[in-house]
Amino acid sequence: MVVRSDLMDRHLPEASGTGRAGWTEMEVSIPRQSVRSAPTVWRILVVENSDEDAEPLMKGLQRYGHRVERVSGGIAALEAYGGVDLVLLDLELPDLDGLEVCRQIRAAGDTAVIAVTARGTELDRVLGLQAGADDYLVKPYGFQELLARMEAVMRRVHMSTADPSVIVRGPLCIDAAARQVSLDGRRVDVTRKEFDLLYLLAAQPDTVVSRKMIMQTVWGDVWSRRTIDTHISSLRGKLGSSDWIRNVRGVGFQLGYA
Repeated sequence: MVVRSDLMDRHLPEASGTGRAGWTEMEVSIPRQSVRSAPTVWRILVVENSDEDAEPLMKGLQRYGHRVERVSGGIAALEAYGGVDLVLLDLELPDLDGLEVCRQIRAAGDTAVIAVTARGTELDRVLGLQAGADDYLVKPYGFQELLARMEAVMRRVHMSTADPSVIVRGPLCIDAAARQVSLDGRRVDVTRKEFDLLYLLAAQPDTVVSRKMIMQTVWGDVWSRRTIDTHISSLRGKLGSSDWIRNVRGVGFQLGYA
């Protein structure tokens, strides 16, 4: 890869070849006088099997002050992610499917995960989000877009863990500090996005929350109608009744009572 000095602050170029990688041979400009410091330094784990993809990505992140570590396989990722703030996860790994890696990270805690992958169909996006990814970015992509998505995800992570309030609606209890949901005193296991969605509705019990508001607050971007519907359906199943989440046709969703 040839490194020059005039384009890096704009974006990393998109792939122009036919391979699956998000990065191809390219010239990257790095103007010394315009290097900016990141407002917050994060510990980032890059899980990427391709050296062509990983090397420019790591250099770009390091230029913004972040502490970056890279592994190339799923098993190594599960051993290394403890203590990091954010995982950038390729789904095409040699030893373990990236979706399974994402599920295990999410099951263990609230570490932020952004899937960065060549899998770009709507079904792929839905599966990635259902596996617990906080965001989903398809290769090739612009570096500035990645930075913006990272910042949005980390804002939502901090917001979701900052409110210590407990919301009680009949037998339903939502503890924001512990990020736990219980029904009739029994814990209900929910994914990170399911919790964020349920808490958003519970925090506004007398309001019909629009799909657009849900997407912007929970996902930070608009993916598809199916994304919300899939998570609503899953929550209703776990809560044991569709009455807990009312669908106001043409408007959005509202917390109900069962």
